[in-house]
Amino acid sequence: MNLAHNKIHCLVIPFPTQGHINPMLQFSKRLQHKGIEITLVPTIHIFKKSMQELTSSITIEPISDGYDDVNGLFCAKSIETYLESYQKVGSQAIIQLIEKLKNKGNPINCVIYDSFMPWILDVAKMFGLVSCVFFTMSCAVENIFYHIQLKELKLPVEGHQVLLPGLPPLVPSDLPSFVNDLGSYPPFLKMLVDQFSNIQEADWILCNTIYELEKHEVDWITKRLSLRTIGPTIPSMYVDKRLENDNSYGLSMYTPKTDVCMKWLSDCDDGSVVYVSFGSMAELKEEQMKEIACGLKKSNHNFLWVVRESEEPKIPKDFLENITKEKGLVVTWCPQLDVLSHKAIGCFMTHCGWNSTLEALSLGVPMVAIPIWTDQCTNAKYVMDVWEMGIKAQANEKGVVKQEVVEHCIKEVMEGERGKEIRKNATKWREVTKKAMDEGGSSDRNINEFIAKLINAS
Repeated sequence: MNLAHNKIHCLVIPFPTQGHINPMLQFSKRLQHKGIEITLVPTIHIFKKSMQELTSSITIEPISDGYDDVNGLFCAKSIETYLESYQKVGSQAIIQLIEKLKNKGNPINCVIYDSFMPWILDVAKMFGLVSCVFFTMSCAVENIFYHIQLKELKLPVEGHQVLLPGLPPLVPSDLPSFVNDLGSYPPFLKMLVDQFSNIQEADWILCNTIYELEKHEVDWITKRLSLRTIGPTIPSMYVDKRLENDNSYGLSMYTPKTDVCMKWLSDCDDGSVVYVSFGSMAELKEEQMKEIACGLKKSNHNFLWVVRESEEPKIPKDFLENITKEKGLVVTWCPQLDVLSHKAIGCFMTHCGWNSTLEALSLGVPMVAIPIWTDQCTNAKYVMDVWEMGIKAQANEKGVVKQEVVEHCIKEVMEGERGKEIRKNATKWREVTKKAMDEGGSSDRNINEFIAKLINAS
């Protein structure tokens, strides 16, 4: 049932990476389904590279970040240089876009923006628009950065245990890498802490998570900030099936080998395949790639391994030469939701990026967690110890997960007694995520409340 009318028009501005665009694009589809008009605002480079063939009916208005012909996030002299450029050039472009739409008789009511770009709040306020921050990471991770911003978590972290309100007991290695390995990426740490620099001034704070999944974390932060959970933001046909034909994100920086993957999986027995993917950005050391390859081989389970073209040279040549088509398949990219929902998949070896973690939770797929950096270490902690639907593969003192550990974790999830309990929990969380997005569920209620308040404010 539509709760809105054509007068409500939201400008949605994601941070220019696939892992940030897709959740905000999916949320936009939800709003549109409920009657809200959406204008999505990617950077020109992202639009030209991967959004020109987007099949969604959502209006797209690309803007400049100062790097229209290259990926500025990776080609700029530094991340600071890029962020400064995007703020300077992007703020002017957003102002011009808001004025253009107003002059066309289609004014904006609300600006929904990625939390990585808090400066957009100033633009929204300039026009007297409703402002809405969108968190693309888990509530637990956001709580950690908020504790740092409040100076309740002192850096560098000292001691063997980290005790913070609204979070389970943690050890330093459970914290986001920018926090635990202080000095590794100072600009990223600053950007993540700065998410909270002006957050008290925002009208709304939305988080791509599920209340039932992070109840204690959400309860803690909502005593301080008006945060609402609206996740999981994955295509509806994989969760509640309320948005007809919403069966893909519609955006991918890479070309999936769909036919090859799905045909290969169809020849595999139910629950027999280990699916391995480390996302769209993570880069593994060559030594780590070798250990994973050997661990997969030793596990004696079928595997589907996604290795981006830029990572392919790191795979041992003898491994590629010796794997049989029946035993394993290595591809440069795949349709992850189709793969995870396939009956042949037994577990997901993942970096535990938040989107991949939510997808596995939503589809009830047990996980073997090998976190690489940023929020992935915290997500892996929750996968193993809080949600109990996977195992974190422990790295050695050099930060490498050895092949024996890879083999053990795969066998534990696929064959062991612990695996039975993990699969039971995975089924439970799948039902929880579906219920949250279904009519009257916690996320659905929060989305309806957001829309109702927008209507009242218009």
